[in-house]
Amino acid sequence: MILPLHQLVRRRIADAVQRLYSIDAADLVLADISVEVPPNRALGDLAVPLAFTLARRLRKAPRAIAQEIASAIGAVEGVTRVEAASSGYINFFLDRGHFAASWLRGDVEAAATGSGKAIVEHTAINPNKAAHIGHLRNAALGDAFGRLLRFLGRDVEIQNYIDDTGVQVADVAVGFRELEHKSLEDVRQIAGSSRFDYYCWDLYARVTEWYEADKERLKIRTAALHEIEHGGNDTAAMARFIADSIVGCHLRTMARMNIGYDLLTWEGDILRLHFWAHAFEYLKKTGAVYLQTEGKLKGCWVMRIEDGPAEAVPDREADGAASADEEEPKEKVIVRSDGTVTYVGKDMAYQLWKFGLLGKDFYYRIFETGVKPLWSTTSDPAAADPDPPFFGRAAWVCNVIDTRQSYLQKLVKQALAALGHHEQAAHSIHYSYEMVALSHQTARELGYDTSIDADRPFVEVSGRKGLGVKADDLLDRLRDKAAAEVAKRNPDLADEQARQIAEELATAAVRYFMVKFSRGKIIVFDIDEALSFEGESGPYLQYAVVRANNIFNKLRERYGLDEAGIVAAVSSGRVTPIEPSGEEADDLWGLVLEAARLDEVVDQAVRTLELSVVAKYAFALAQSFNGFYHKYPVLNEERADARLWRAAAVAFYRRQLTRALDLMGCRVPVKM
Repeated sequence: MILPLHQLVRRRIADAVQRLYSIDAADLVLADISVEVPPNRALGDLAVPLAFTLARRLRKAPRAIAQEIASAIGAVEGVTRVEAASSGYINFFLDRGHFAASWLRGDVEAAATGSGKAIVEHTAINPNKAAHIGHLRNAALGDAFGRLLRFLGRDVEIQNYIDDTGVQVADVAVGFRELEHKSLEDVRQIAGSSRFDYYCWDLYARVTEWYEADKERLKIRTAALHEIEHGGNDTAAMARFIADSIVGCHLRTMARMNIGYDLLTWEGDILRLHFWAHAFEYLKKTGAVYLQTEGKLKGCWVMRIEDGPAEAVPDREADGAASADEEEPKEKVIVRSDGTVTYVGKDMAYQLWKFGLLGKDFYYRIFETGVKPLWSTTSDPAAADPDPPFFGRAAWVCNVIDTRQSYLQKLVKQALAALGHHEQAAHSIHYSYEMVALSHQTARELGYDTSIDADRPFVEVSGRKGLGVKADDLLDRLRDKAAAEVAKRNPDLADEQARQIAEELATAAVRYFMVKFSRGKIIVFDIDEALSFEGESGPYLQYAVVRANNIFNKLRERYGLDEAGIVAAVSSGRVTPIEPSGEEADDLWGLVLEAARLDEVVDQAVRTLELSVVAKYAFALAQSFNGFYHKYPVLNEERADARLWRAAAVAFYRRQLTRALDLMGCRVPVKM
């Protein structure tokens, strides 16, 4: 597609600049040579504004520099001419027929975008109850980001961290034991005869109220946590069963979203294999952490904070760290005075393992089989598979966690740097994002009282307010509404096929909605907006591909043409190539060129950590196709050569938009 051509243009311009002006190659970074798209085809297909950057350094007018560079570039494969615009841009005009045929054949090499394994960790739902709508944004962003990296040729490992030793799992175990007086066998029967994640959702809420009624009961939680951490007792066994069962429920929910994983990493295994103890010794030896001997944090092992207040962002649990307004040095507690480790300590050990810096490894077992097996860590050598895949030891790590955890992620990165692993610290990426709220209409549709937020533009999702929207409930609601629309449009469709189409529409509605907004923006989810067949939505994009599919179905019926035949025809030279000028030729080439930009847009999304650019691009591409098709029909075009080239443009557009949808986890239905 277009990215290799961008790289070629950058190299040729860099060579010309170095020859013309004796600028050292080290001073001319290829990535800093911007390649843009001119506002109209008359100005070319690619434009480079480098002359403006060099003007002050060379003390010349941009126009003069552009002319000198354009003259010095020489012949470039696939480029018909290079011109210096009066404005100072260097414009490149491409061989339209050559590139259109090459892109359609798919014989253009992918651009090199980096090396080494990338680990993307996302989802990380506490295994104590059903997934909710907020988890869907995390998983949709994380899964899409992994897909983008793979599209660019990166080796990607997707991990899902399971906090099976935290307070949330302990609370459900306490609920079964103290409120319902259930044994492990009783819990097994409940799990086998009910929607277990929903059952635990309600039980967790009851336990929370039970604690609030008598704060002394929190001691029972503390005791349960210690029992779970030490293992070998009934509470630990029950907690392990709860976590395993709930994770199975989460996996089924995420499968509905076309989301899967390579590895489940269990916090319990990190503790049982003494990852933290090993990392702690490492941190102490290097001086990254030290024992505080006075003040409020006396007896705690702490890390000095490089910048910002010690508690700039709320931690996942209180740890007695010094408040920001105290005069003593800014410090973060890593190990409390009672010897227990905070969350950030466990995260540090996990991050060291991800980069292969810990000096220890897990055992591995298969958690689920399928088209591709899902692997899980284990601390039990007897349960381990003798020949697992190679996990960890990444060159680049991305942790997808909401913006409230920015402070903790900064500390993890700081710990790597303090240990001397500056490259790994630089390659530790926190992909943060904001919360998901509901529109008032959607909240009411899901059965919630919105009067508490009547004066606000959205309804905040909050378990404490009783506004916990289960992910499966939302998907079910979307599926049912989509099914009604599909049935109305296709009354003769078989029930099973209609249901499958409705599921695909519901998934695309959620996934596109979660990606189309900037990650730093609070999402106000609205069912009708997400599911609309018109406007900026997943179903709209799906319909744009289905419409193109219908064109090819009719081309096959009327003319015996399929995509392979069209590709062969435009590649053979038997048909007149795209004309170099004229409104029709420009519009046709414009659709092809825009479709070719997918890899450029994906590269931008990865570099900027902003997936919304892919969603916006896909929507704009679909609009471009709709405008083109209304202006230039394919099926009723009498000129055979024009019909073939229009069909070729539609074929390439269809392929690229289908790819863009797949990158966002959306499938294309057979009909809508």
